[in-house]
Amino acid sequence: MIKKIGFIGLGTIGKPVAINLAQKGYSLNVFDIQSRATEDLKEMGVQMASSPAEAVHDRDMVILILPEKDEKNRVLPGSDGLLDNIAPETLLVDLGSHSLEATLELAAEAEKRQVPFLDAPVWGTRDRAIDGLVTLLAGGPAEHLSRAREAFSSFALNIIHVGDIGDGTRMKFIVDMLQAQLAEALAEGLLLGEKLGFKPDKVLEVLDAGTVNSPLFHTKGRAISRGDFTRNLALKYIYGNLLYVKNFSHQAGIKLPAAETVLEVFAEAVQKGYGEEDYCAVAKVLKNMPARD
Repeated sequence: MIKKIGFIGLGTIGKPVAINLAQKGYSLNVFDIQSRATEDLKEMGVQMASSPAEAVHDRDMVILILPEKDEKNRVLPGSDGLLDNIAPETLLVDLGSHSLEATLELAAEAEKRQVPFLDAPVWGTRDRAIDGLVTLLAGGPAEHLSRAREAFSSFALNIIHVGDIGDGTRMKFIVDMLQAQLAEALAEGLLLGEKLGFKPDKVLEVLDAGTVNSPLFHTKGRAISRGDFTRNLALKYIYGNLLYVKNFSHQAGIKLPAAETVLEVFAEAVQKGYGEEDYCAVAKVLKNMPARD
């Protein structure tokens, strides 16, 4: 049974996940590259680690949630790193969203050390993470997922086993592509509505009443109408996964025209400096995008 958890990565999603685990009584030992990220958890009495090595010592499970490969390279290798200090049979779970290559590299390193591994990226925003309502897209052996399921239920509403190691990351690419398309389509609809003389609230009332209604349209539509682009899920991460989708579609010989068009809008958003904002900030790009002939 999972009782003691090492936790590395207290970012936008990581911190609320760790807080939920602590509130459910799990013994956490946490580490983050930015020491200030640990302050809220320290006030809860959670044990603070001075290094990744300390965070993974004597743990039943270790959770890693770092979205960027350069950050992972600061905690994985070395004498004070995760890989040389995690004990065999300690379950290693990667909740981060990043490239498939990074996922498979970590899985291979875990296998060398006889460390069981789950590829389980989180799908959800910061608000849903705070409420314990995210979805986990788990790839890996079913017995590993069974071992971790009770702990996962502390912060996840849905825990979906999607296949083998790597399949969690692959499924996340599909999810992020569709989220990006919906957010961009919503922003276009609100912009068109404005030009046709409708207030955003009226457009959203109509959308909520029909077959296209969705939680994304409801929450992001109101955020866009308020001009509130506070980061719940960073635009730059969605953009990165859209790039992967583009590269994969070319390799697979398939055409995804909507995804390629939305990628252009997200690329412009990143270029304009919106990458650290919520992904619905694509609406700001559309506002100033010149019409094409």
